Amino acid sequence: MENIIELNNVRKVYRMGEEKIVALDDISLKVGMGEILCLLGTSGSGKSTLLNMMAGLEKPTKGEIIIKDKHIEKMSEDQLALFRQKYIGFVFQSYNLLSTFSALENVSLPLIFRNVSKGQRDKKAKEMLKAVGLGQRLTHKPSQMSGGQQQRVSIARAFVNSPNIVFADEPTGNLDTKTTEEIMALIISMAKEHNQTLIIVTHDVEISTYADRIVYIRDGNIEKIVTNENKKIIEKKGEA
Repeated sequence: MENIIELNNVRKVYRMGEEKIVALDDISLKVGMGEILCLLGTSGSGKSTLLNMMAGLEKPTKGEIIIKDKHIEKMSEDQLALFRQKYIGFVFQSYNLLSTFSALENVSLPLIFRNVSKGQRDKKAKEMLKAVGLGQRLTHKPSQMSGGQQQRVSIARAFVNSPNIVFADEPTGNLDTKTTEEIMALIISMAKEHNQTLIIVTHDVEISTYADRIVYIRDGNIEKIVTNENKKIIEKKGEA
């Protein structure tokens, strides 16, 4: 399997006055194209910091972060913004939808930054919303939808650009058990369909069972990496 992400000796230190807090301590990791990887750890373990490093949202104190053979730790903020628009999608725990925008407008938003025409934006956004089971809710705003429906909009937005990599940060943290299963099935089936790399950050061991590999994070270090031999078999679910 070809690697799409490579981290070499990544360290992140935050300074609070005289105190130094080591969030990540000499992390090295490779992620394959089309792999589903879970970063598993408790609150404060460093897993979200690691995601932020991999997504180019934060710079490492030292070390290399290579995505698609490009050193993103050396990029400027403008270069990183363009890189993310082109290659990366995000699914967040809190959905991060614009409350005054409809589902269609929220999903089409990433395409604006790529100078896609309005006609093409709307066409692609409709296709994505239909794919996540929300074809009848194009004009609904977030306040008119359930948590599961809002997360489906978030998923459609993450995948609308056909990114090579999708980062999912606690994607089911606000959802009940039934909806969690539906959302996980949806995210994974969409990633698998297009051979996209999916990186899931979670504290929930149950969520980790969907991944190809599980990276256990503790105190800013990789404790162990486990190949998931008993990966949960998923089927694409109906509308939440």
